[in-house]
Amino acid sequence: MSTDPQAPVAEVVADLLVEAGVRRAYTVPGESFLPLIDALSAHPEFTVVSTRHEGGASFMAEADGKLTGVPAVVMATRAVGTANLAIGIHTARQDSTPMLALLGQVETDHLGNEAFQEVDLPAFLSQITVSATTVTRTDRVASTIARALARTTTGRPGPAAVALPSDVLEGTSAPQRPLLPRPRPVAHEDDVAAVARLLAAAQRPVVIAGQDSDHAALRALAETYGAGVYAAFRRQDSFPNDDEHYLGHLTLGTPPAVIAALEQADLVVVLGERLDETTTQSYRLPAPGTRVVHVHRDPAVLGVHQRADLALVADAADLCRRLVARADDATPPAQPWWREGHEAYLAAARSSAAPAQSGGLHPGRAVEAVQAVLPSNSVVVNDAGNFSVFLHRQWVFTEPRTQAAPISGAMGYAVPGAIGAALARPDRQVLAVAGDGGFLMTANELETAARLGVGIKILVLQNGLYGTIAMHQARGGLPINACDISGVDLAGLSRSLGATAVACDSEDQLADAAAEFAKAEGPAVMVVRTDPDVIAPGTSLSALGGAA
Repeated sequence: MSTDPQAPVAEVVADLLVEAGVRRAYTVPGESFLPLIDALSAHPEFTVVSTRHEGGASFMAEADGKLTGVPAVVMATRAVGTANLAIGIHTARQDSTPMLALLGQVETDHLGNEAFQEVDLPAFLSQITVSATTVTRTDRVASTIARALARTTTGRPGPAAVALPSDVLEGTSAPQRPLLPRPRPVAHEDDVAAVARLLAAAQRPVVIAGQDSDHAALRALAETYGAGVYAAFRRQDSFPNDDEHYLGHLTLGTPPAVIAALEQADLVVVLGERLDETTTQSYRLPAPGTRVVHVHRDPAVLGVHQRADLALVADAADLCRRLVARADDATPPAQPWWREGHEAYLAAARSSAAPAQSGGLHPGRAVEAVQAVLPSNSVVVNDAGNFSVFLHRQWVFTEPRTQAAPISGAMGYAVPGAIGAALARPDRQVLAVAGDGGFLMTANELETAARLGVGIKILVLQNGLYGTIAMHQARGGLPINACDISGVDLAGLSRSLGATAVACDSEDQLADAAAEFAKAEGPAVMVVRTDPDVIAPGTSLSALGGAA
């Protein structure tokens, strides 16, 4: 870090980010923040990733921050670049992912005049960030960024944005060190004792696990108190899925048998989650009359959707360890009631990969084939869409920080998200799973993967439909309109962008295609042409009255 009384402001910012542990920035370069690109690129421990679209850049940064807990940077120029990356900022907000957006802006003399590509960026982003501001003085740039960086991981994590008029990056500033990390809140001993009493008295205690989960601490809690454990929506890596206490994933279309244990619970302990719409099954659960303990680092999350009998501002992993330490007299229920719930989860997973009655290629069979050839500790990144239900039911997550998926439901996430995941976790194989609709939105980022030499694997389930919308139309008795996707040669497209590609359209090709896919060097794409009638596990378009 520079020790000079004054240094170029871009260098001061770069030094600040590097000292704070930030290691990557994703961007489509813009002329309004060129000094910052130069200053960051001068640090050998820092990587500036040039992407094909700002939306791809923001998805890369979101996956990076989700898997590391350290905010990655996204950079874009003025209103046009910011508008493009807004989808990833929104994803980071809904998914509680740390992210720092540094945005070029028009010169300070031109602010407020609707100058070229100008919009009031903090006003534009206010609904989807945890903080947003414009800096108009050179001597305040570094301190403002230091505060924004700290805010990304304070309480409920999220994206912070700082708009930088081009002229404020051209001056000098005093060096700025990162702000001290905010301490994680610790539950009062009386509250820990109260939760322990509730758990010890419960006959069917259930935990909903999310952010801040520690596998060892949560497993010990489940064993000590005889609790079943659900994963919150797209937090399946929060608890080992092969543990007998695992009850399944609170996702879209959760089977009634899987959700039964939550409906019948007499105590629900929510750890590190905000109780979003999908996790609560449209704000229906935990059921009325069920005692609820809600634990989160941010008090603003507590009591928003449902009253809790006990609401704690606390670190979830620390609380689990302290509850286990207090449990000298606790005895789990004599009957392992949770095993029935675990069996229901396993049965739902098996049925998801059953062959299609139509004889067409079933998407669940493709997921099964790929899972058989990739390492069990692979990081799995998925797009949004009906195809993801097959993945979520079948993939077995056994290690923490091995899932990156948009709780926001943003399409186009898989390919760029996999690149960010691979840069964040270079020690792991990264698998992206997408439908043809989402893949075609951001397939251009394969060029980024090929240029960087990132060996991501991408499974594309191609059914020629926006399947989720087609299903809703059919279920509502409507004709299927505006959902068709032409039979693009996705394998050929992938090869043109620098990836190895293999295509498969029948079940007898699956095993060989998956083996070739697994062995490929560099970015690789496996395109599986699935039966469009198989629209979701246990559901077909024809049965709903639609026509594929």
